[in-house]
Formats: sequence, C-alpha cells, structure tokens
Amino acid sequence: MPALTTGSTAAPTNPLDLMEQVIAGHGWTFDRCTPTEMAAEAPARWCDYGLFFSWSAELGTILFTCAFDLRVSPDMRVALYELIGLANEQVWVGHFSVDTEDGVLLFRHALLLRGTENATDIFEDMIDIALTECERFYPALRFFLTGGLSAADALASAMLDCHGEA
Repeated sequence: MPALTTGSTAAPTNPLDLMEQVIAGHGWTFDRCTPTEMAAEAPARWCDYGLFFSWSAELGTILFTCAFDLRVSPDMRVALYELIGLANEQVWVGHFSVDTEDGVLLFRHALLLRGTENATDIFEDMIDIALTECERFYPALRFFLTGGLSAADALASAMLDCHGEA
C-alpha cells in the first residue's frame, strides 16, 4: 500500500497496445506473442537487436529486454561479469546482464507505469536509451568475446573519447 495516495488512479490498460504503435512507427517487425508479451526486431549499426516487452497489470510495470546477437559460453561468463559490471557503472537507465539459461547478452529495464496516461514519449525514450547503450558497448563486448582482451582492455579500446576536430 502506497504511503501517499492521490485522489484517482488511472485504470491499468495494456501499454503493449501503444507499444505496437511505437514499434510500427519505426517500421520494425514485431509479434504480439500473448496479450501481455510482445517481441520486435530493431536493426542497428552493429547488429539487429531482439526487443522483448512483458506487461504485468498487477505490478503496473513493463519489463523490457534488448538482446544482442552475441552468446556467451558458460566458461566465459564469470570473466564477462567484470566487463558487465564496468559497463553498468556508466549506464544511468537500465543494466546489462547475461541470460543464465542460454548465455544471451541483454540490456534490461523495467518501467513503473501506474497512473501514466500516455506513455508514448516514455516508450520512445526507453527504446532509444537501450539501443544507444547497446551500440555504445557492443564493441567492448565483441573485443572481449572474440579478441581475447581483458574486461578493462576491451572497455578501454571501445570507449574512445575524441577531443577536438578532425
């Protein structure tokens, strides 16, 4: 029970109906798996990302995951957690993780939507932030997984801050 309540709370509607419009507006393919789950594919610079949205009316929350096209073998996961930890220190919204079942790299975020009337801008921002962070850290993850670099070296190699003009 909330400590502070307002006079009225909007009845929870399924925000995936609105998410369909957002995804369609980008021209991306999507599939409404169930009334509470939706999958989409977002093309980007480094790979196509698998987007997954899950709605919980009980919690008033939408869980969003953005899956990379990279899988991590079980023997590499412990070392990868260091890189994920370093990357997560630089992320303000959401976090990176590894799916323990199949080793897929993910960016995850949950949104509390109770009382939110129109979430279009919120959904646009959530997707934009996720794709931006995935694109930003993709090279570091790739350097680590295929280039044999340590977590710190992979991150340093991918996170070049350019100064001045070329």
